[in-house]
Amino acid sequence: MNIINFFTFLVIIIGSASLFIVLSAFAGLKTFSLQFTNTFDPDLKAIPLAGKFFSLTEAEKENLKKVEGLAFYSTEIVERVYLSFDDKNCIAYIKGVDEKYRKVTGVDSTLYFGNWGVNEDQVVIGMGIFNLLGGPMGSRSPMTIITLKPGERSITADALGTNAALNRMKAIVSGVYAVEDGLDKKFVFAPLAKVQAFLEKDSMQYSGIGFKLKSGTDSERVRRQIEEVMGGKILVRTRQELNGTLHRMLKTENTATYLIFTLVLIIALFNVVGAIIMLILDKRENSKTLYALGTTIPQLRKIYFLQGVLVTVLGGIVGVVLGSVIVLSQLAFEWWKITPSLPYPVEYQFVNIFIVLGTIIVLGLISSKVASGRISKRLLA
Repeated sequence: MNIINFFTFLVIIIGSASLFIVLSAFAGLKTFSLQFTNTFDPDLKAIPLAGKFFSLTEAEKENLKKVEGLAFYSTEIVERVYLSFDDKNCIAYIKGVDEKYRKVTGVDSTLYFGNWGVNEDQVVIGMGIFNLLGGPMGSRSPMTIITLKPGERSITADALGTNAALNRMKAIVSGVYAVEDGLDKKFVFAPLAKVQAFLEKDSMQYSGIGFKLKSGTDSERVRRQIEEVMGGKILVRTRQELNGTLHRMLKTENTATYLIFTLVLIIALFNVVGAIIMLILDKRENSKTLYALGTTIPQLRKIYFLQGVLVTVLGGIVGVVLGSVIVLSQLAFEWWKITPSLPYPVEYQFVNIFIVLGTIIVLGLISSKVASGRISKRLLA
């Protein structure tokens, strides 16, 4: 029985440690995945309520500066374009940004090589675009940016071959950013005024405004103030709302993994039920003696119930300690790596301790209750 109890205790330790490690790994992956969006997305962003563009008057700009809790705001304009260089081409988005864009976002940290340019003809592209076009770089190798002219006229094949339906712009690549594959193939950053002229928009037309909040500011309060200033022509979205699909996917994956490992724990706790039942049978004569001396059936059940609870709770605590040691050692020494230069991301969160212990305790109480319920007068007869 001692050997059986030991293995039962060991299984609970392994199960709880595994659950804690997996939850910590998913917390690390979530932070790792969201850091890409945090780089490009501001704390709050205003987008058009309808259409692709909206106007911003000088009075509204001045009122935005008066919004309490707002550190900076940056205007931008975005449109889909066709990029061409040396018989190579691809589709991307040109994003015209003002001088405050790099204060509102963390895009500065993504620059892989080069610089953000010093004149209006220079642009910054993603590493994916750089590779697709064969490396346009410097003033001797400008790339061509093409977009459709605004309007409602029909586009014919003949018109596409001329300047009748298209706007063209030469751009010199001054720098290349690198984040992750999807974003690296998406954007071309250019000066705001240059892009507005290229798209035939006036200086008051934008497709978005990014907002950087001061530390400790209530984002909901700032959101309401911005919406009051801008009227009903924009929607204000938080960073999480801008990436709602990604957040939902990560949350679903985390929940699914937790449920799978909880199922593993449930299966492991069958060992507790079996061990208690075998202990009841092994100590049947002792139980009879206690019953004859006046111990009631509920009291006997309580003895074995406490036995099961002690095994599961202590196993859970030891498992969490073991899992904590493994997670903290990964944070300190980076034993496991995705690539030679990229350690597997993990994050130590105290909430995971309570989740694991809570799960173990609840399942341990249920399994111990089921097993101890085997004691009856018939068994002691």
